[in-house]
Formats: sequence, C-alpha cells, structure tokens
Amino acid sequence: MIIVHGTFPIKPALRDEALALMQRMAVASRAESGCISYEFYVGLSDPNSLLLFQEWESVEALQGHFDTEHMEEFLKVLPDVLDGEVSTRRYEVRSAGEQAEEPAEAEVPVRFEPREKIIH
Repeated sequence: MIIVHGTFPIKPALRDEALALMQRMAVASRAESGCISYEFYVGLSDPNSLLLFQEWESVEALQGHFDTEHMEEFLKVLPDVLDGEVSTRRYEVRSAGEQAEEPAEAEVPVRFEPREKIIH
C-alpha cells in the first residue's frame, strides 16, 4: 500500500473556493481504481492549511492517478488558491515478508511548482 500525505497552505480570501476544489478532487479520486482512501482535512492549528491523506493499492495505481483528467484540472486551478508551497511525502507500507516494489525514477518527494504535475 502507498500512503501520500500533503499540506496545502491556502489564501484566506479564497478558502471557500479551495475547499470546493479539494472536495471535487477527493470525490473524483476516490472513484479511481486502486484508491483506498482520499481525503482533505482542515488543520486545527491553522484553518487555512489543508492536509491531504490518500492511500493507494500500488505505485501503479498512484501513477495512474497523476494521469487523470481531474488531476490535470486540479493542477490548473490550484496555484490560484495557494498561499505558499505544497509539500508532499509518500510512504510504502508492507507486511513482514513482502518484497519492496522496485523504485520508480520519479519517486523522490517534490515541492509543488505552479502549473506542473506533482510527481511522487
């Protein structure tokens, strides 16, 4: 299983727009094959910091997520509501005895760059 955690600082004046954007993304992503969970949360210490928690069956399922139309649309609008950099981290969870998947070339966590895809 692959777990991805992200933090999205959003502009206070565009908070409602950001929440609607995140809600649309979560609904579309949960419908994808291989998605176990996909949810945004509001930070308790900062209501303008949204946290993303997602679980995927495999690296391939996560990579397929990056190639979807709703991801492309999300990344087009996201820079407009951000108030800083997005940070993401990806974790692989496996039970004892399972072999680790071969690392893909683009597995290094990256920071969000406006108008470009986020690759984990």
